[in-house]
Amino acid sequence: MKQFTGFEYRQCELYVEDVSLTALATQFGTPCYVYSKSAIKQQWDSLNDAFLQHKFLPCYAVKANSNIAVLQLLAEWGAGFDIVSVGELERVLAAGGEASKVMFSGVAKRDDEIRAAIYHQIACINIESAFELSRVSAIAAEMKMPARVSLRINPDVNPHTHPYISTGLKESKFGVASDLALSLYASIKDNPWVEAVGVDCHIGSQITDTDPYQEAAIHVFEFVAQLEAMGIKLKHIDLGGGFGVTYDQEAPPSYGDFAEKILPLFADKDYELVLEPGRSLVANSGALITRVEYIKDIEVNRFAMVDAAMNDLIRPALYQAWHTVLPLKQDTTKQFQQYDVVGPVCESGDFLAKARTLPELSTGDHLAVMSAGAYAMTMASNYNSRQKPCELLIDGDNVHLIRRREALTDLWKHESLLPVES
Repeated sequence: MKQFTGFEYRQCELYVEDVSLTALATQFGTPCYVYSKSAIKQQWDSLNDAFLQHKFLPCYAVKANSNIAVLQLLAEWGAGFDIVSVGELERVLAAGGEASKVMFSGVAKRDDEIRAAIYHQIACINIESAFELSRVSAIAAEMKMPARVSLRINPDVNPHTHPYISTGLKESKFGVASDLALSLYASIKDNPWVEAVGVDCHIGSQITDTDPYQEAAIHVFEFVAQLEAMGIKLKHIDLGGGFGVTYDQEAPPSYGDFAEKILPLFADKDYELVLEPGRSLVANSGALITRVEYIKDIEVNRFAMVDAAMNDLIRPALYQAWHTVLPLKQDTTKQFQQYDVVGPVCESGDFLAKARTLPELSTGDHLAVMSAGAYAMTMASNYNSRQKPCELLIDGDNVHLIRRREALTDLWKHESLLPVES
């Protein structure tokens, strides 16, 4: 339970801060997402404390959890934001975030997205290819508004994480090779519509070793030294995010461990350090609450069939990701059994957890699928015409409904019937 700050058992009942999860399931129904404000704040403070020795802008990666109430909290605490779509930009602005603290990442930005970024005068557009730089320049000239840019260089560093979330290898769709990046920075020098303000690097997600991160940072500083020799001086160095969290047995480095490897590179430098943490700020602040509908025993397996599914939490099916599963009520009189926790979606890959030892379950019991604060609700869908869950933010004993459960009519509100033939 150590990693699940904000969650604890009290008299055999699981609480989030000062609220019973069973009470929440009863009041709001299931499945539902529950987040602890204090857990997010603790991670936020820990991050800032680790890097306070240098000029620092933490830009929260909105894709991890994009609920506008979560974004509102982070904006109030002074966060910048790392976005990958115009929708995320509009969310940040609606939540009170400052455009001047927004970094726009992503490999295939559309014209309308680039225009929005330039119009709102965001801090930086992170360029991923020569073609993108050309398009940004043309749109900025058309709008007669200069664009601030950074090139994402690819250091070809293996972060030793899941291949789907490794982004810094040379075969990746992300980033620009260093040699090409040098020539692109040189071309920007004489471009009146594009200002190079930084350099960007991101090697992947769920990084549990500081060495690859340090290796990438050293590569970036060697690249920056080449730019300085060309007379090109930048304002910030963005080393990305990807800090790992504990889902099961992982023992990821702390923010302080990363700082010890990174900050010495910034000694006697006036570059602002930008980081893009997402998962590490919010993952273990959240849980998905679900109800057991049926228990099914077959010769080789025992299933706990629940009302949450892969459309609510796709990480186990997509990444074979581990999420701890806890009963909302502990009962020491029950025998332990092994279960596959599966959902109602018509896919064999619809599971939330496999081979989990849990107290004997019955219809009507509730479970908490932990570490569900990041890449959970943001990846939810309406597959099988299932309604998306509600989201709750808990602050002490205060319960905030920050997203209502979808109504059935919401499933087709953007669709239209064909005209009836007479």
